[in-house]
Amino acid sequence: MKKTVFIITDHGLAIIYFLKSDVINKLLEKGIRAVVFVDDQILESIESQFDSDNLIFEGLRLKEAKNYWKNYRPSIQYWLDFLRRAGASNKINLEAVDSYIDQVRVEMKGNANKLFPLIMFLVKTLRNLKIARKMLVSLQSLFSPQIYTDLFDKYQPEMVIGSSPGWRYDKYMLREAAARKVKTTTAIIGWDNTSSYSLPGAKMNYAICWSELQKEELLKGSDWQADQVFIGGIPSYDGYINKKWLIGKEKYYQMHGLDPQRKLITYAASFLTFSPNIQNMKALADLVTGNELIEDCQLLIRLHPNHFMDDPRFIWEKEQVDALVTSHPHLHVVEPASLGGDMGHYSGEDMDEKSSMMEYADIFTTVYSTMVVEASVHDSPVVSICIDAEEGWKKNFYLPLSKVGGWPTHQRFRESGSGPVALDKNTLKKHINAYLKNPNQDDLVRKDFLKREITITDGSAGNQVGELLLGLIG
Repeated sequence: MKKTVFIITDHGLAIIYFLKSDVINKLLEKGIRAVVFVDDQILESIESQFDSDNLIFEGLRLKEAKNYWKNYRPSIQYWLDFLRRAGASNKINLEAVDSYIDQVRVEMKGNANKLFPLIMFLVKTLRNLKIARKMLVSLQSLFSPQIYTDLFDKYQPEMVIGSSPGWRYDKYMLREAAARKVKTTTAIIGWDNTSSYSLPGAKMNYAICWSELQKEELLKGSDWQADQVFIGGIPSYDGYINKKWLIGKEKYYQMHGLDPQRKLITYAASFLTFSPNIQNMKALADLVTGNELIEDCQLLIRLHPNHFMDDPRFIWEKEQVDALVTSHPHLHVVEPASLGGDMGHYSGEDMDEKSSMMEYADIFTTVYSTMVVEASVHDSPVVSICIDAEEGWKKNFYLPLSKVGGWPTHQRFRESGSGPVALDKNTLKKHINAYLKNPNQDDLVRKDFLKREITITDGSAGNQVGELLLGLIG
């Protein structure tokens, strides 16, 4: 009988990681049958892109998962999940997690405020006691709705592979697998995941991460054992390294109405949950159109997936960006693609757009998003812009951008020296002009930064992860 694995792709990055890299090819060529779970609403669209007898697609049944989350002891499930995320060991940098706690505290409503002192006592206990963290992970298994029983019975998988260790709705399938003694593995798909999302949401056997840095965060912060964690790089970036997704420069410029005679500055919106970005974009727009730069430039703004959510904050900022582009010459905007479904504009369907934007950028700018790593893969100079908003988010938690430099991934970027940080318009002007004058000034330190963060820089991470999974499957 063929060995079967379940692969949970509940995020656009997971689709790229597993299905649009060599990971899936490596499994299929060795005769593994892969049952891939995707959002039910995009099931047909994803399925139509592949043709293999050993590759089967099933729906994630997110409707049932959400119904269980909302209706079966929702308060207990919520606080267990909060403690899971807030309760990592204090042996690692938890500044990102602390910001999450502050956000919850500020936005909390009703009687939850009275409960919060007890919750924070439990957080302190978890951060100091390994046994408490292990008890919490075990306690979560009580909430397992058995949504996938028929599929476990039908396919009899050897392993369930998630793109998180139960940090999202994947927790229910992973818990069901653990109860059945089916091996569980997580592939870390995000740069900040190991420092921001903390303890597993299900009992896990193995993890595959990007680097020694992520492995250390898993071991010290979330109590993984050294023989459980493997380093495989990040397969999602192989397409960048191998130039797989690049659109020709002339065609790309025509797509966005760009001027080939002007230098291209790009900005990727980021960090919207905590802070507006419009002040960063206005500063760039003023520099580009105000003749303050040493060369003629143009600005291409990539909106964030959150800009398309039904949230007054993000709708307002998108309108501000549209107005900015209308009122300033040499400004352009690009929207992330969407497949629909729960992933929305996080679908990962426009890797060609992202790759080309970073490849052709004379200077790439953002806050501290993962795209500082992705732009480094493209060897583009990077400036992180962290100008504080005048008002922030009025009715929601607001964290000034000048205060986020201590988050673990942000701190590593700053300390690497691979790109400067601008806290105001004048400093931003200085850094952009420096790169316009000497675009290669940080090439060597940027390569060192990249090697530390993604480990495998030759485009073979997908093959490496596939081999690791084959070894774990047995």
